[in-house]
Amino acid sequence: MQQLNDEQRKELEEKIKKMTPEELKEFQKQQCVFCQIISNKIPSKKVYEDDKALAILDINPATKGHILILPKEHYSIMPQIPDKEMGHLFSVAKKISQTVLKVLKVSGTNLFIANGLAAGQRAQHFMLHVIPRKEGDKILEIEDRMIEKDIRQKVRSLVEDQFNKLMGIKKTIVNVKEENLETEKWQSKEKEQKQAKTIEENQTPEIIAKETIVQKKKSTEKVKSKEDKKASEKKVIKEKKDVSLDDIADLFK
Repeated sequence: MQQLNDEQRKELEEKIKKMTPEELKEFQKQQCVFCQIISNKIPSKKVYEDDKALAILDINPATKGHILILPKEHYSIMPQIPDKEMGHLFSVAKKISQTVLKVLKVSGTNLFIANGLAAGQRAQHFMLHVIPRKEGDKILEIEDRMIEKDIRQKVRSLVEDQFNKLMGIKKTIVNVKEENLETEKWQSKEKEQKQAKTIEENQTPEIIAKETIVQKKKSTEKVKSKEDKKASEKKVIKEKKDVSLDDIADLFK
């Protein structure tokens, strides 16, 4: 693009401010290098193309086989892209990733998006990067950072609330005390189950056999006690002159 002097730049900025969204998009498209690649005005190394997407080799690759997947329609950033089209781009990325893994014999791939200037976006055209990876290549290294718990919670709440609004999800308000009680009950039950499992696992065959004998003995004693009770009841009924139906029914209990 031709370099502009200060006066030309100001004039262009004023012109852009007055543009409608449609005019602005068309203007961006005319200035976009990748739109020119898509329209074959600029040559590229294509690896895949359909009616909605184009995949090309990056001319400044992070690694060998670094591929850019571009929507054919001009979009500057991800929020502008319709869900269906975004889904198609990721479908293409999935297949390209599988192909790269197979033919380049790499250990993995990164699917990378620079969405906005602060995220490292330099092009006016949205793109999805497929970057082949090998062990120890030190590409896209990010320093680990610890964030305080209260800050994490605040960020989580903000993101969750906004996301729920976007998705049309109504958040259920849960009483904290009730939630804690339910959690405690669940934890207590889980603890009991673990203890029971531990006891069961630690039992030797001798202990199991001994417990079985004790249980059988208790069962036998219980049956004998019941039989003795019935015999006693029969004796009492026999001694009575008048036997009621209730007395007879009791014998079968």
